[in-house]
Order: sequence, then C-alpha cells, then structure tokens
Amino acid sequence: MYRNWTFGKRSYQLGEFPLLMGIVNITPDSFSDGGQFYDSQKPDPAKAVEQALKLVDDGADFLDLGAESTRPGAKPVSLKEELTRIIPVVERLATRTEVPISIDTTKAEVARECLQAGAEIINDISGLTFDSKMPAVCKQFNAGIVCMHIKGTPQTMQESPAYEDCVSEISDWLDERLEALKQHGISSESIVIDPGIGFGKTAEHNLTILSSIQKIRDLGRPVLIGHSRKRFLGSILGRNRDERLAGTIGVSIALAQQQTDILRIHDVAAISDALKSWRAIR
Repeated sequence: MYRNWTFGKRSYQLGEFPLLMGIVNITPDSFSDGGQFYDSQKPDPAKAVEQALKLVDDGADFLDLGAESTRPGAKPVSLKEELTRIIPVVERLATRTEVPISIDTTKAEVARECLQAGAEIINDISGLTFDSKMPAVCKQFNAGIVCMHIKGTPQTMQESPAYEDCVSEISDWLDERLEALKQHGISSESIVIDPGIGFGKTAEHNLTILSSIQKIRDLGRPVLIGHSRKRFLGSILGRNRDERLAGTIGVSIALAQQQTDILRIHDVAAISDALKSWRAIR
C-alpha cells in the first residue's frame, strides 16, 4: 500500500521502492564518519558540502545533515556550536541542489534557522519531545518530519534497554506521537515514522523490528529505517564499523522486500546499485 509524504511544495508517493536518504555528519565524533567532514580545529563547510553533492550524484533522494552526534554516550553540544557547524553547510547546499535537505536535530532553534536557510525536513530522534517548541517550528515552516522512537537519551539509551514486546510498544508510542502532533495542528501527511534502530534497543530488539516493518507501516505512515553500519551488524557479522557495507546491503534488500519507504544510509551508490539489481530481478 502506498503512502503520501507531503511537505512544503513537495509530495512523494512512497511504498513501491525505497527512496534513499544520504547521511552527512558535520561532527568530530559520530560513530561512523566523525571527523571526516568536519574539523573542529579548522572548521570549513566545503568538505561536508562536497560529500553531500557526491551523495546526490550517487542517487540520494534526500540529504540528512547532522551537527550533533547521537551515538550511544555522545556528549551534547551547545546551541551555538551546533548552529556554527551546520548553517554554513545548509546555506551552500540550498543553492546547489534541488534535493530536499533534512536536518537531524532535537533543538527547535536549530530547526528554525536551518529551515530559514533552505532545509525542508526535520529529523528528530526524540519524536519532537526533547524541545517543546519543535512542533510549532515544524508547523510554521510546513516542514517534512521524521518522527523517531528513542528509549532514554543518547547518554542513557543503551543502559540495558528492555521491552515486553518491542514492536508493539514502539508502534504504540509512535501512534501516540502522531496523535499529539495532530493536536499541534500538524498533518499526518507531513510525517514519516522511524522505529529508531539502535536507539534504546539491543541487537535482538533491532532484528525483531527489522523483520516487522509491516506492523509499523500499519500505523498508516511511511517508515524510515536507519540501519547503516550500525552496531547490531557487528553483533551478527563480527565486523567492525568499516567492514559493514555488505551487511548494510543485505538488510537494505530485506527492508525493500517489506516495502520500507525510506532508507537512511551512508553508502548511497552501493545501496542504490544493490536495490536496482534486486528490483530488476523481482
């Protein structure tokens, strides 16, 4: 079943084939590519802009920029620091690509300034709960929203996370958030939901979620999954983070078979080729 995602002047019909959201971390400490596109000693947006444009050339349908690491145990950064890292990148990209720019942030002021600078989507790991002003900012700009589930905070989320039924509990939480955002005047058509792989989940929880995408899609909204290079792949494969591309591809195919709507990934070219090959055979 198809799902529409509508924000600003854009509208996407999702569900037939996964769209790809390319990741660019403008941080010194993200779990996979920290420091590759941001040098705290010599800040320069050029590297991040270049990487984002490369991902567009590789086939990214969306770009997701983040300037605060949300890996387990990551230290929060100040509002000023996050804005200093991300705004120059957004401003440059907005004039150089038509691909929608998503901002991975939990701060309403970061969202506001990025949306003013040309971003169109807010990807909030807290499901718009960490900052009470976030729903109003998203509504003001008619932004696309990625509403993600997290158990705890990045500092606490991996301290023995437990569920009785992780898929049902996460689905119920996301359903409650959809209703809460509706009360803020936000249309569900603007929202994509994300069960939050690795955010307050064990490897077993992650695998259960990844095999149950249809149960999450039953909420009526498109589903985004961010599984790229993540720690649970290391548990399966015994590989370090730089050796998890094949595992990421395997999970991507399994997700495509379940009509997952959007995949948030680092390696756009490889995932795009794998999915195109799978689709041709299918």
